[in-house]
Parts: sequence; structure tokens; C-alpha cells
Amino acid sequence: MMEISTKSRTLLKVIFLGDSGVGKTSLMNQYVYKKFSEQYKATIGADFVTKELQIDDKVVTLQIWDTAGQERFQSLGAAFYRGADCCILIYDVNVQKSFESLQNWHEEFIKQADPINPETFPFIVIGNKIDMEGEHGRAVSERKAREWCASRENIPYFETSAKLNYNIDEAFLCIANLALDNQGQQQT
Repeated sequence: MMEISTKSRTLLKVIFLGDSGVGKTSLMNQYVYKKFSEQYKATIGADFVTKELQIDDKVVTLQIWDTAGQERFQSLGAAFYRGADCCILIYDVNVQKSFESLQNWHEEFIKQADPINPETFPFIVIGNKIDMEGEHGRAVSERKAREWCASRENIPYFETSAKLNYNIDEAFLCIANLALDNQGQQQT
């Protein structure tokens, strides 16, 4: 007799957005493969990987889409964003411009993905590279980032280091839970 699993399986499509060089690929590689590389190679278009995790009695497969941060690839957005269950906005805490771009990434995602209810669509914000205090110190304070998130439907905020594997699992668990809650609300 074959044993039939009683666990339910769920696939969640996660989109990474942020300027080029903020560490999207490094975060993804650290989370999925527990690897970090100092070699930087810009993502062309988009790439995706999957990772399974257990949440309560559910087996959740995260399909993580790492998108190019360059302006010239933004036209590809609609195809990649379609069907997304959640979105992670990423900036570099040492680069003010990457923080200022979050609003554009947020608006672009809403426009391109066209979620049923944009106000409740699951987003989180990650301030990455907290291990690298620039020569002038941090460009974006944690308080400033938290205020930005609070003013946008209380988006959860995490500070991470892909290099040190700091706070990454917590951020992904948060986004998975938010996406599952949102899926449940869409179905009722």
C-alpha cells in the first residue's frame, strides 16, 4: 500500500524587486543554498529557484523570482509579476538612492501584477548589507525605513546580511505566512 500524505502542498510565487546591486541574488542564494559569493554578476532578465518549507501542516514551496534591477529590464515586469503571491522589496542600507527607489518598485509591481486587492497584497521590505557600514556610516536608518513601511499598510521590515546569513530565514518565513494568509482570504 502506498501511503498518501495528509499534508497539503502549496506553491507560492515570490518576487524580488530592488535596484541593481542591493543583494537580491545574494539573499536568494544564501536562503536557498546557504552560499555567499563576493563575485557580483548582474542578473539578466530574471531567474528563479525553489525552496520547500514546512509551515504547520502545510508543505510550502516558495518559487523565488530574482529580477534584474536595471531600468532596461523593467518592461519584462508584467510577465514575471503575473500570478505572484507576494513581493519582497529590497534596498541596500548604505545606498540612499536604493531606498528612494522602493516607492517606484512598489508602484510598478502593483501596476504590472494588478493584484485583486492592492492594499492587502503581501509585501515585505528588506534592508540588506547591514554588515557593511560604509565609510560615512549607514545611509538609511532603521527608523526611517520602519516609518516608510508603517505609512504603507504596515509592511513588515527586516534588516539582513546575505553575507552573514543574518535574519534571512525570518524574513522568508514572514513572507510565506503573509502569502498563505492572503491566499486564505482570497478564497473565502
